[in-house]
Amino acid sequence: MITIENHALKWFESEFSTQKPFFIRLYPQYAGFGEKNKGYSLAFSLEQPANAAEQQEIDGITFYFESNDTWFFQDTDVEIKVCDQTSEICASYKETQH
Repeated sequence: MITIENHALKWFESEFSTQKPFFIRLYPQYAGFGEKNKGYSLAFSLEQPANAAEQQEIDGITFYFESNDTWFFQDTDVEIKVCDQTSEICASYKETQH
């Protein structure tokens, strides 16, 4: 489950100033101080899906992750928001029971 806060949605609209509809790929990037998987952080890119495992459309923006990235999102609720301190996107993770 991926949740995009409204303020974060506006951030994506501004950051990727392109005409809607468009796609934002969410993927693990080997760098940073990942909260869920050590050594990995959540990254974003403006690209069409090749083999989306999950996707969610909000106001003309489709957020998705590819099937080969499922390991990063599996059994986890991801909340994407704008951090107050930096005014940049940040993600929080909550393990789910299946």
